[in-house]
Amino acid sequence: MNRTRTIGAALLAALLLGAGAFYLGRTTAPSTEAPATTPSTTDGRKVLYWHDPMVPGPRFDKPGKSPFMDMQLVPMYADSATGTGSAGGVQVSPTVQQNLGIRYAGVRRAEVSASFDAVGAVQFDERLNVVVQTRVAGFVERLSVRAPMERVRKGQALATVFAPEWLGPQNEWLALQRSGVSADLVAAARDRMRALSIPAELIRRSEETGTAQARYVLTAPSDGVVAELGVREGVAVTPGTTLFRIAGLEKVWAVAEIPEAQAVRLARGQKVKAVLQADAAQSFDGTLDEILPEVNAATRTLKARFEVDNRRGTLTPGMLLRLQVTGPASTRLVVPSEAVIRTGKRAVVIVRKADGAFEPRDVSTGTDLGDDTEVISGLNEGEQVVASGQFLIDSEARLRSVLGSMASPAATTTPPAAVLHQAEGKVESVAPDGLTISHGPVATLKWPSMTMGFAKASPEAFPDIQPGDLVRFEFKEGGPTGYELVSVQRMPQGAKR
Repeated sequence: MNRTRTIGAALLAALLLGAGAFYLGRTTAPSTEAPATTPSTTDGRKVLYWHDPMVPGPRFDKPGKSPFMDMQLVPMYADSATGTGSAGGVQVSPTVQQNLGIRYAGVRRAEVSASFDAVGAVQFDERLNVVVQTRVAGFVERLSVRAPMERVRKGQALATVFAPEWLGPQNEWLALQRSGVSADLVAAARDRMRALSIPAELIRRSEETGTAQARYVLTAPSDGVVAELGVREGVAVTPGTTLFRIAGLEKVWAVAEIPEAQAVRLARGQKVKAVLQADAAQSFDGTLDEILPEVNAATRTLKARFEVDNRRGTLTPGMLLRLQVTGPASTRLVVPSEAVIRTGKRAVVIVRKADGAFEPRDVSTGTDLGDDTEVISGLNEGEQVVASGQFLIDSEARLRSVLGSMASPAATTTPPAAVLHQAEGKVESVAPDGLTISHGPVATLKWPSMTMGFAKASPEAFPDIQPGDLVRFEFKEGGPTGYELVSVQRMPQGAKR
């Protein structure tokens, strides 16, 4: 009976030994399965890449020794690429923000009008031009205005013309009056003189003096400038000869080249404020009179003609005016133009989130309003955007693999518990956002001794730690600098590290 029990126990031990050997072989044999596409650590954390903390720019697709420093490459995990507590963004410490000179601006609604500025050259308003001609053959006996571009007033004498052809009709009319013929014949002679364009003033003088008058004075029909002088003193003239062309100055044209994209928004009658280029203190009121139906193929512009009030007579042809064209007002969502980063076909702004993190945002922009830019979509009123330092934030984010090339952030999964690393060292400096520690080797990361900065979870953390203290500390991956302190304990005086 005892012998049977002994044999059974031996068989059972052999079976257990065989099962253990089989299990040991299964667990120690090399795996023949293909590796996963994305490498992971033993704790299941996904590795994006490996890098050298001292030279964070280059990235490597597998672990190994750094080609820059005598240390092992450090993995960058997917759950720590976005910093701490800011999924889809990057955290930048207040100290770094101050060093980068980052400024913020709010997304706001503003009352704006579809207005723009243009530069126009002053020209004569050709609708105010008047022509002084003679309707009879004769001679210019005397010129009162001898040079073009002279200013003249309405009724001012321009020239004296001698017209021999007018002597005959006047003498006939005077003879009929003296002969006592019927009133009908006298009236017919008067009508003939009017048909020959003999001025009424000349006829009146002939009647008063009883002598035919052949000399008459041409006067200016309106105020203006002699834009054209067609005769000289002593020359013969024929019917229809233009002696003077007078351009009015009560109103002038300002002709400006308007880009095709802006010209389509113009309409006749729009108000314009014209400011003298040479003296900004002088301004004039005007309206859009006409958009000329001709496009300059080289510059893709149209000529717009603005009518400007010039009752003071200040403006003369050739002067430059800065035209401020105003359109209908409307309320629009705007951001500072410097906050918009244009990358080819895209427009991107860096938005400051409620938790202090930063994220890029694609936006659709509208009209450029000078210092501001209209935002059609992508932002909400009241949000904060980075007005300066965007590219510095992008550089900071590239080290954390967050923003990439201003790409929209992808959703992240809930990160697993962080792995803690331990080390001992000496505190070199203390700042509100972190400590700089000269530490010894870190076995879990295969780091040699070095001096580096570690972030603090909050400015109030570790208030008793001072520069020069020997400390034993724990840290994890994360935070603005890449590694965040979890605990810091002061070591006793005289302790060796």
